[in-house]
Amino acid sequence: MGIVNVTPDSFSDGGLYDTTDAAVAHGRELLAQGADLLDIGGESTRPGATRPLVAEELDRVVPVIRELAEGGALVSVDTMRAEVAEAALAAGARIVNDVSGGLADPRILDVVAGSGATYVAMHWRAHADRMRDFTDYSPDGVVDTVRRELGERLEAIEAAGIGRERVLLDPGLGFAKEPRHNWELLAALDVLHGLGCPLLVGASRKSFLGSLLARDGRPRSIEDREHAHVALVALLADRGVDCLRVHDVRATRDALAVAAAMGAVSDR
Repeated sequence: MGIVNVTPDSFSDGGLYDTTDAAVAHGRELLAQGADLLDIGGESTRPGATRPLVAEELDRVVPVIRELAEGGALVSVDTMRAEVAEAALAAGARIVNDVSGGLADPRILDVVAGSGATYVAMHWRAHADRMRDFTDYSPDGVVDTVRRELGERLEAIEAAGIGRERVLLDPGLGFAKEPRHNWELLAALDVLHGLGCPLLVGASRKSFLGSLLARDGRPRSIEDREHAHVALVALLADRGVDCLRVHDVRATRDALAVAAAMGAVSDR
């Protein structure tokens, strides 16, 4: 899943693709590099971000989705809003990637249920401007807590009429989580697989990688985290991750090719 942020303030590439033409061109480049699908987002969810108006989000994503979908791309819309999801699906999106798992706007579940679209539900506790206040996972620890809370969202999703076969789950790396929480979740993906849905993982360029690579107390800059992400991708290749949400598609494809070659040799 190649990331196309049509925003002025996303943490990694905000402002680089914040016009329709630039975003469409970037989406086409990601497809050429080997992306299977494109995730188009018009709202930054970086820590501390404020939300755009609904009209702003619609103006950002709908023209991009329409043009890419008309060109044959499989498109996902990255949104928490029912109005945006509905307009995006009408424009040709076939997947709704909701980082709130239906908590931010429960009406989004009804929109997806009536559309036949695939739904990605991420583990989420609060909007970007407040999520740092919700990193306590006691007493059960982050893995069991995330599994339970995602399970609760899955029940609500199914109750809204979205069959489990149409759902992917995302552990929500970086969202209301300290660096150590992300590593614990990555090491225990089999526990989340127990919920019976495919898993999407989005670790690309996130702050826990910057913290891992810190020098003199200063996290590695966003643009210099990709090598660590590529290493992580290679390690995740045989851990049952069904979809990787990434910025650098070519580097990710290279890592997967290496992992596949090593796996083929090991199986002989």
